[in-house]
Amino acid sequence: MASANMQTLVGMAAYLLAMVFIGLWYARRSNTNPEEYFLGKRGLGPWVGAMSAEASDMSGWLLMGLPGVAYFTGIGEAFWTALGLFIGTWINWAVVAKRLRTYSQIADNAITLPDFFSKRFHDKRRILSAIAALIIIIFFSIYASSQFVAFGKLFGYVFGAEEYFAAMVILGAALVTVYTLLGGFLAESATDLIQGFLMIGALFLVLVFGLFHAGGPGAAAENLGDFPRFLDIFGIATPDTAGGVQKLANGVPLFGPGADYGFLTIISTMAWGLGYFGMPQVLLRFMAINKTSNIRKSRNIAVVWCFLSMFAAIVIGLVGRAYLPGLLASAGESETIFIHLSTRFFPPLIAGVVVSGILAASMSSSDSYMLIASSAVSNDIVKGIIKKDADEALIMWIARIAMLAVTVFGVILALSDNESIFRIVSYAWAGLGAAFGPLVLFSLFWKRTTFPAAVAGMLSGGVMVIVWKNIIAKAGGVFAIYELLPAFIISALVIWIVSLLTAGPSAEIEAEFEKAKTAEF
Repeated sequence: MASANMQTLVGMAAYLLAMVFIGLWYARRSNTNPEEYFLGKRGLGPWVGAMSAEASDMSGWLLMGLPGVAYFTGIGEAFWTALGLFIGTWINWAVVAKRLRTYSQIADNAITLPDFFSKRFHDKRRILSAIAALIIIIFFSIYASSQFVAFGKLFGYVFGAEEYFAAMVILGAALVTVYTLLGGFLAESATDLIQGFLMIGALFLVLVFGLFHAGGPGAAAENLGDFPRFLDIFGIATPDTAGGVQKLANGVPLFGPGADYGFLTIISTMAWGLGYFGMPQVLLRFMAINKTSNIRKSRNIAVVWCFLSMFAAIVIGLVGRAYLPGLLASAGESETIFIHLSTRFFPPLIAGVVVSGILAASMSSSDSYMLIASSAVSNDIVKGIIKKDADEALIMWIARIAMLAVTVFGVILALSDNESIFRIVSYAWAGLGAAFGPLVLFSLFWKRTTFPAAVAGMLSGGVMVIVWKNIIAKAGGVFAIYELLPAFIISALVIWIVSLLTAGPSAEIEAEFEKAKTAEF
């Protein structure tokens, strides 16, 4: 291995070892009971709550997927996606956070999202938690695989050989599993705080140096102006490709005339923001904040972080195309633009720390996915249905075994189809957002919501994502929209209609609902 690559690897290794150390530190506190392990005994302060929610949300998508889209097809899709996510982040914190924090505690101290669904509707048979747990296992395995792909792309580039991809996917997954397995939710949240700062610091460092090397904002914009519709938020650039690889002429990338980004496409792309209402990794942070009075401060921190980080990520993709226009010739390759800029601008050791921002993004998300999936198996399926008298020690052992199983399955998915991180994330995001998002909103804000409607809404949202993505969208035209939008609407309609057609909730459920509206903790 070249000396420069070795120095870069040393910088990355130092960061990884620090994360594992944090896991060992919190292992002393997080292994006492399931509430401590899965929810940190609702002890997150405003900074940790905000940063861990955003870091676990954005994932490797922020430093690889989003800049990659901006690099390959211009500002259009990246801008509307980011705008939808920003609006969704703000509404989620402003509307959902406080009510979910109070209601989850009033509902017999629910410690997971599936647990909340069953306790909210007094589902003694735990049907809701079982369905939700299965949905989480399916889509979080897909989600985790996207982060393992990010590990593989990053380390494969550092080592300078594609054949290292599989080994690096496994190594990255193993390291995340170690500190999450040991330290649970507290380790995950503490590392997310550090990783959130590292992510935004790395983004702005690369952005500033990228603008300098590209000759400044004016020169970069002038260069990109040669590519049709590249800087048009109401359009999208169309790379001239052969077999998925962009053609070059004397080192200059070739583009078609571009295409309009119409109203329906904009609404479809902004629908990414709807996903927030159903994201367990974010909603769990709302449930874990120590005081409802801290939620406003957490919201302000989260919204500012979200805006700045996505702004920097998009501009990095654009500046990367201006500075290295013909380097990356496919959508998948484009997702490495952050790595290329980092290793060109900084000495190898410093570059290792900077590209650790990608590790931070991927680790802060994959640890959440694995912990939530393991809680779904141990707390919501085993204790909730199979063995209701299981003691705390058994539940925690099952959680660890489940975490290993989810990790292995995610690695297998990552190795079986090394495709765009952006596209993998969009599918899993849609599945979780449509299955849980409408139900979360109805559960928190409509007293008339019934148990049968909750079951029907969750199933219809999750199934419709799969059907729309794999069957209906293939018809093209108005049907070729992001599957989250129609699936979310259908799930909401199903919940509303079925609630009106079935017997109303009990007086006890209604009393809990009213209490949650004004409670403070």
